[in-house]
Amino acid sequence: MKYKFSLLITITAILLSHGCKNNSTQANNLSISPDAGTNYKSGDVVAVKAQYPVGVKPDSIVYLVDSVRVGSSKDTAGLSLKTDTMPLGPRVITAKVYQGGKAQDISTNIVLLPAKAPEAYTYKVVKVFPHDTSCYTEGLIYQDGFLYESGGGYLDPPPGQEKDGQSSLRKVNLATGKIVQKAMLDPKIFGEGISIVGNKILQLTWKDKIGYIYDKDTFKLLGTFQNNIGSEGWGMCFDGKKLYMDDRSNRVWFLDKANYRQIGYIDVYDDKGAVDSVNELEYIDGKLYANVYRTNNIIVIDPKTGAVIEKIDLTNLYPEEKRAPNADVLNGIAYDATGKRIFITGKKWPNLYQVEFVKK
Repeated sequence: MKYKFSLLITITAILLSHGCKNNSTQANNLSISPDAGTNYKSGDVVAVKAQYPVGVKPDSIVYLVDSVRVGSSKDTAGLSLKTDTMPLGPRVITAKVYQGGKAQDISTNIVLLPAKAPEAYTYKVVKVFPHDTSCYTEGLIYQDGFLYESGGGYLDPPPGQEKDGQSSLRKVNLATGKIVQKAMLDPKIFGEGISIVGNKILQLTWKDKIGYIYDKDTFKLLGTFQNNIGSEGWGMCFDGKKLYMDDRSNRVWFLDKANYRQIGYIDVYDDKGAVDSVNELEYIDGKLYANVYRTNNIIVIDPKTGAVIEKIDLTNLYPEEKRAPNADVLNGIAYDATGKRIFITGKKWPNLYQVEFVKK
């Protein structure tokens, strides 16, 4: 079995933990507030202020957020920093204090969280379909009346990994769960999330830093692409304009649909902090739906900000105490845009469920 370990803390969090413990960050008798690592809600106004010894009269003070100028002053009045349009997560605030033609930088950092807690949802099962219990589901798509599914596994595992079957790409009959078409991956490669762009199927790999490109009709392998974005390859989806990809952390990357290169990202946060282990992705009506690995939760993410706006509890869909010995965690979200149907399954689950999400 493959084990994905969530990041307990990100590099950014490590850096923040070493922030100054005093009331401000100091440099050469200059200081700046607020305290390093202070949490704020999106929309809060942050009082930023550079402070300096009595008798020092700066020519000007320029304030920057993540190296982008946001304002200036000539005295100790400071700056009222608006956060309503800022990305979530850690933001570095710098004051450049100019005096006598020279500049001195002092910095602090804040963590910006969503303004509201996610709305709580549960589910209602509409219909149950069979699912292949040999498929360790990593990616799931519904299109043209069929399911397209990526199954992970190592037939020839690297040291430290278990032999648990060969990775594959599948086209599946929804009603019967039977495989209509199948392509097998290299026995040494672990397949991950998939997406369909035009007449091509893209498939990520877990640790090999490559992606596969298939012809959607024939499953012929057309080529590969380098995927050096993030730490690993996990989930993937497409909104019609750009691709989304995650990598086991709380970051969701944006990729160009033509060359699969990074064009941006969001960091996923709820009102408590970073939401790690974002996994299989689906784009539904302008929102990102994501499994959170090794939980029974699906989160709904605002793709513009990274804020978790809804949290769906599927604990009782296939209860852990009733699962077959080989069945693993919830993973797999597919959407029928025409029929407005949502399908949910898990790794080696015997069923695929058509569900509706219901507000608690």
